[in-house]
Amino acid sequence: MSQARLSPGIVPGRLAPEDLALNFRDIAPPLTAHEAQVAADRCYFCHDAPCITACPTAIDIPLFIRQIATGTPDAAAMTIFHANILGGMCARVCPTENLCEGACVRMEAEGRPVEIGALQRHATDGLMARPGHPFRRGAPTGRRIAVVGAGPAGLSCAHRLAAKGHEVVIFEARDKPGGLNEYGIASYKTVDGFAQAEIEWLLGIGGITIETGKALGRDLTLEGLTADYDAVFLAIGLGATNALRTGDEGIGNVGDAVDFIAELRQAADLAGLAVGRDVVVIGGGMTAVDAAVQSKLLGAENVTMVYRRGQDRMTASRHEQDHASASGVRIIHNAAPVAIHGDGAVAEVEFCYTEDSPEGLVMTDQRFRLKADQLFRAIGQRLDEAPGSPALEGGKIAVTGPGRTSLDKVWAGGDCAAGGDDLTVTAVAQGRDAAEDIHLSLSP
Repeated sequence: MSQARLSPGIVPGRLAPEDLALNFRDIAPPLTAHEAQVAADRCYFCHDAPCITACPTAIDIPLFIRQIATGTPDAAAMTIFHANILGGMCARVCPTENLCEGACVRMEAEGRPVEIGALQRHATDGLMARPGHPFRRGAPTGRRIAVVGAGPAGLSCAHRLAAKGHEVVIFEARDKPGGLNEYGIASYKTVDGFAQAEIEWLLGIGGITIETGKALGRDLTLEGLTADYDAVFLAIGLGATNALRTGDEGIGNVGDAVDFIAELRQAADLAGLAVGRDVVVIGGGMTAVDAAVQSKLLGAENVTMVYRRGQDRMTASRHEQDHASASGVRIIHNAAPVAIHGDGAVAEVEFCYTEDSPEGLVMTDQRFRLKADQLFRAIGQRLDEAPGSPALEGGKIAVTGPGRTSLDKVWAGGDCAAGGDDLTVTAVAQGRDAAEDIHLSLSP
């Protein structure tokens, strides 16, 4: 954002500190004990519960809700954590409307599901606030596993391996662990430093060491790791952002939405963050929504999201789209960028309308321009470079079963692995399942 600070249209402190504090407060405050009881009483406790099938980590949702309903929320938290050790974060950031709550029988019958996400937060927050860690390590195995990447997949894998008695070293390229949870999610979803608090709680099991500032390909090699450790789990995420391919992206004040979100998440003072008056975000996923909404919350006057396909093709959930609209973000569908205009810095973005056809997306001759002093790309990420020699599939690390790569002793999971859907909860499931497979492979 240093480049952005040179533009007269992009300035810090557009809003007063008290307004910023109000804008970035917890978007979904926790339920009170009474509210949780009322919400739990709405569950039918289905025997063949569709919500379980819809959850990538297969949490026994009817069971944990019944445990809340019967006054044992700590037992509910353990039910959650046995399946999803990052259940606290997932309760905050999961697109539950597309997953468990979207499959809820109450949703089908009444159009209003049981508040599964809020109930999950109620249970997990309560247990995490208690002293100590609820899991105990198994007997030491003498085995050492390297986990590359301290995001959701890496943390989930590490905890499960530590619980089985293995020693785990996590290597993280950034200065802080957490990955997407720390750097890539809107701050109003994870207030009060929850991402780091959750990691500190997770490490309470023991047997896990985190070394930050260690990147694969720069400080580490896959050959060295496989020689020094009994197994390696790759959870390196996706480091490179896709380009717009307009040919003029080097112009000033054009940046990546993921970098903007990361800077915001790490800011000690939101009033010191610079934001434009007219912000355009290109993309239709959760990153685009988070960047657009937070630009508005920082004081941008006009924020527009532009997506090249129709609304039904957006990867951001309808709930998130509605939240963006309610926050004052304009969303334009079926439009693709063709040029960026400006003298040294972006002033306008030119788009053409698009149409879906049997042959794919068609660029029409109809064009329009949007005024912009700040432009963010949010059109997906890709693997920065192959981390060694595992086979790739669709630009990601090819895996079979529970994360096995083409290399002996090497597993992979999370966003860097093929076949996922780039969700925190899916990454947690992949890390957990890879840990189980690693443990079996190391067992006598």
